[in-house]
Amino acid sequence: MNFCRKVTREKWQPVRHLVMLADKLMDLACGRTSRLIVCLPPRHGKSYLCSQLFPAWYLINNPDKRIILCSYGASLAFTFSRRIREIVREHGPWLAGIRLADDSSAVDRWDIKGHEGGLVAAGVGGPITGYGGDIVLIDDVIKNIAEANSRTYRESVWEWYLSTLRTRLEPGAGLALVSTRWHHDDLAGRLLEEMEAGGERWEVLKLPALAEEGDPLGRAPGEPLWPERYDKRALEDLRNTLGSFLFSAIYQQSPRRAGGNMFRREWFRYFRDEGEFYVLLKPSGEHRVKKSDCWLFQTVDPAATEKETSDYFACGTWVVTPEADLLLYDMFRERLETPKHKALMRAMYERYRPSFQGVEDRTFGLVLLQEARLEGLPVVPLKADTDKVSRAYPIAARYEMGGVYHRSGAPWLQAYEDELEDFPNGEHDDMVDCASYAAIVLALDRAKRQRENMGIGRLTVIG
Repeated sequence: MNFCRKVTREKWQPVRHLVMLADKLMDLACGRTSRLIVCLPPRHGKSYLCSQLFPAWYLINNPDKRIILCSYGASLAFTFSRRIREIVREHGPWLAGIRLADDSSAVDRWDIKGHEGGLVAAGVGGPITGYGGDIVLIDDVIKNIAEANSRTYRESVWEWYLSTLRTRLEPGAGLALVSTRWHHDDLAGRLLEEMEAGGERWEVLKLPALAEEGDPLGRAPGEPLWPERYDKRALEDLRNTLGSFLFSAIYQQSPRRAGGNMFRREWFRYFRDEGEFYVLLKPSGEHRVKKSDCWLFQTVDPAATEKETSDYFACGTWVVTPEADLLLYDMFRERLETPKHKALMRAMYERYRPSFQGVEDRTFGLVLLQEARLEGLPVVPLKADTDKVSRAYPIAARYEMGGVYHRSGAPWLQAYEDELEDFPNGEHDDMVDCASYAAIVLALDRAKRQRENMGIGRLTVIG
């Protein structure tokens, strides 16, 4: 603790969860623990302590030992390495009489002058062959939810761990995985699964953002981990924004399997179209919204062919209320050959006159965007830069908060709700994709309005 306070000029605070984490790291350094998994939520100080202060302390006190430090990308690993090196450069001489080697300008590998010790930094998949580690630190091998949902990426991390990193441990070395959990099948998940099957034993420090039963710190259920930084209200706001599925993984360190439970029927709400009003059926009672106060847009998921085994062409028509509730007014779905897409786009525009039509900008959507622009339709591209499950998290969170309504009695309603409940394991997901894009569009629109400090702009009304 004194080291952390000194080298940070009293900025580092010995809050209870970081003190417990520091004790676990000391056990690793002294050989009382050889395998450690640390699962903490983001922005709670784990990387600063585990991947900067601890390695610097270890090398200053053990200049003949070597550390291997890895993260999801080389740039982050190099950033950690650079900061560790600066602590050793500044504090090593007066704390332990050690200095950096003269040739230690590279951030991927540097050494202690006159000693065998030093540090090697690399990203996942990066080269660390030829070097051994007395302490090996792996800090967050997954960058974001898109990587977490990629089975290919998870397999590549596992292969790298087994074939590259695991082989670089010196006899008696300590190995620590510092992780925010993103997925049940991430590296921590696989190591824990192997341990349960009789494999290598790991000590696990799991500290969720909101305490659960049997909390290691003795917190009462629901008590925040670092209330001075993130109080309970802030964490509950995060839960509402992310939805319980993501919050459970990232903040509670308990990722759930995505097995058709992303959308629950009890989250579904409904509205009626009554003349000049939409009537929202809220738990507290009916809520009337003037159509003239709302605006409308469409999201489109094109398909390739009209074969019975192909995906559908889907077009969702969405109403946005002044309170930012999302009303699904219509969901068109049909198997269409690509030449018919443009005509359908025109028909849906003429029927509802949306402010814009968002079209997925990949494969067949790229052609459709070009053709629709030539037709004078108000189309905008929807970036398909993540997988379908990752795209669905924002709309699932809106459903869970009660912010999405379905038009009561609509002919497409049963098929749409069935597809939601079956996702992501259902046969089709075209309508879910339209809904996913709707939540993304709404979030971007709200951010834009906040930045520009403008009003609602052009209004489009059904009826």
